[in-house]
Amino acid sequence: MSIITDWTAEKATAFGQENLGFQHNLHERPMFDDEGLARLLDLYPRDKLGVFTMGEDPKAWTTWRKGAAGTLSGDQLLEAAKAGRIWLNLRQTNDHVPEYAALCDEIFAEKEARVPGLRTFKRDLGMLISSANAQVFYHLDVPLVSLWQVRGQKKVWVYPVADPYVGELALEKIVLRETAEQFAFDPAWDSGAAVYDLTPGRMVTWRQNAPHRIENGPMLNVSISIEFMTPAALLRANVIYANGVLRRRLGARPRVQDGFGPTAVAKLAVARGAKALGLQTPHVRHLPVTFGLDAARPGMLVEA
Repeated sequence: MSIITDWTAEKATAFGQENLGFQHNLHERPMFDDEGLARLLDLYPRDKLGVFTMGEDPKAWTTWRKGAAGTLSGDQLLEAAKAGRIWLNLRQTNDHVPEYAALCDEIFAEKEARVPGLRTFKRDLGMLISSANAQVFYHLDVPLVSLWQVRGQKKVWVYPVADPYVGELALEKIVLRETAEQFAFDPAWDSGAAVYDLTPGRMVTWRQNAPHRIENGPMLNVSISIEFMTPAALLRANVIYANGVLRRRLGARPRVQDGFGPTAVAKLAVARGAKALGLQTPHVRHLPVTFGLDAARPGMLVEA
């Protein structure tokens, strides 16, 4: 039985190239009920669990703060997500929990069977457990992304990969890891966005590097976030990386090439060479831990 229930030839051809919405049946699986989520939170490595809170203004991306879960049990963490304003990010769940490794394999086996010529790697199936009305600020990702809604409701705005939403200089800085993936947002840009209302059983995937932001509805949200690469996506990331190196080292004014043309392939060699020589030193933004979670009062933050 297929996980995605509305594959069409048109969607299969456009997959990875366009913004697309799908229907799925993962929300029907018991692994995502309260008991299953609490067990997942107990099994997932605590030192890798991302715990975040944030402000309410979608422009105030610097209010995104990192916290620590401490020794709270899975049940307590789930209660904190239900009662508070936090975002639990379980990156690469497929690398740490066998049940989710099997789910990841199942999803990608179906995608590769349905999409002609699709080959995927660098697969990251992450779980997102987040509070009512929580949000993720305007940002973009280097890999391809799909977002699967399992519980609750959220709204996703996906913006074009173009000025003014994201310029080539801003894109280079993110790929070179000079800046964070989050950056300044103008609410006027919403008029140019594709908007998706996600409810259980809906999934959306978008163009590589498309900026997006997310707002939860007034209830607990559970979603699966999947990042992955294809040969074309990896080549694009390396072209952008090479453009950044050429601009900084030679004062060039390069442009992004899509596809496997000779210029793009030459830039792949530039990117690999620059990485091997260490020409670009990434300035990774490490957020300090500024709060903990109160075991006695679910949803309450304890300032560090």
